[in-house]
Amino acid sequence: MSAQLHGDTHDGHDGPGGAEIPHASMRDYTIGFVLSVVLTAIPFALVMTGAVSAALTAVLVMALAVAQIIVHMVFFLHMSPRAEGGWTMTSLVFTIIVVGIMLAGSLWVMSHLNSNMMPMAHDTAAMP
Repeated sequence: MSAQLHGDTHDGHDGPGGAEIPHASMRDYTIGFVLSVVLTAIPFALVMTGAVSAALTAVLVMALAVAQIIVHMVFFLHMSPRAEGGWTMTSLVFTIIVVGIMLAGSLWVMSHLNSNMMPMAHDTAAMP
């Protein structure tokens, strides 16, 4: 009753703490679906036709994969800096930083192991 006296009625558009929960329309879902299909078809066509070099194909496939992740986050997960007071975006950025550090560290360790564990030329010559 107190909420009605102060004009603070809950209409289902606010989440906990008064944070706005983003809502999507059928138009948003359709745009997201079409973009997802296009971002899947392009790498498929690149790989199947061999139109460009293997290295460029790999780079393009990875770039289009990142674009598709962004499309999914925006159109299907409704992530924006305004959602949940910005905490969703903050946690996403933190997760990306941690994954980047782990990936870079793993690649660095594997690279050094590869260069330090390779048999030396003099070792193979000494073998009978």
